[in-house]
Amino acid sequence: MMKLPLRLLILAGALLFHVTVFSQDTNFHIYLCFGQSNMEGFPGIEEQDKGPVDERFQVLAAVDFPKLERTRGHWYPAIPPLCRPSAGLGPADYFGRTLVSNLPPQIKVGIVHVAIGGCKIELFGKDTFQAYSATAPKWMTNTIATYGGNPYLHLVEMAKLAQKDGVIRGVLLHQGESNTNDREWPRKVRDIYENLLRDLNLKADEVPLLAGELVGADQHGACASMNQIIRELPKEIPTAHVISSEGCEARGDHLHFTPAGYRELGSRYAQVMLSLLGRPVPETKQPK
Repeated sequence: MMKLPLRLLILAGALLFHVTVFSQDTNFHIYLCFGQSNMEGFPGIEEQDKGPVDERFQVLAAVDFPKLERTRGHWYPAIPPLCRPSAGLGPADYFGRTLVSNLPPQIKVGIVHVAIGGCKIELFGKDTFQAYSATAPKWMTNTIATYGGNPYLHLVEMAKLAQKDGVIRGVLLHQGESNTNDREWPRKVRDIYENLLRDLNLKADEVPLLAGELVGADQHGACASMNQIIRELPKEIPTAHVISSEGCEARGDHLHFTPAGYRELGSRYAQVMLSLLGRPVPETKQPK
């Protein structure tokens, strides 16, 4: 077999790297979404939320959606549910819709979505997911299994697929109900965020973390006390931003938001992201 000179091998490698990097569409902004049931999307999608959705807002199917004819690992218009076939409307829906309606027409927005109702943050920790999964209830282990038994790794694998098409611009988190009053929660989130940055070759100052509050005290939230801990997150992660849930309508279980609440909360995530992108921010029902 003919051996190529070292110089030619280096040149070939550089060209391959150039093609790989620049095959990405820098106008395709991708956001990773993870958490528990409120991020997952509470079952029930109102008629007004079913579409049409701007084609510039896309979701990468993280699992198969047989009835919607979505295949894992492919992009589709972001018509809810975005997480799994049994999920509903969540904050990611109106995050994406608000972004595309306030960004230049050449910008597309893509969502990579992995969330599991009822889970603790430990389920996304590299060193804690196995022990947590081993004691999880049957209904949760069935959901974990849809992500190959490792939701964090599944999120990373889907994110790497997405990176072939676009550029990751942020991470969205909504979780905490199952970790209520856990003072270590900000550190645990920091570890997951830093793992994502390392595993996906991202820079913190280019990929902020947006974390939403739980159902608030004004809505008699069952876990509203956790919001005080969530607000500590920017002390642990300088590039973290907390999204207020004040005034976002909740369901009677005092744990989940109504569709109207999700629309408002998702729009607030988008407001913060638009501000970070240096874009004009539309008005919403922000708390006083």
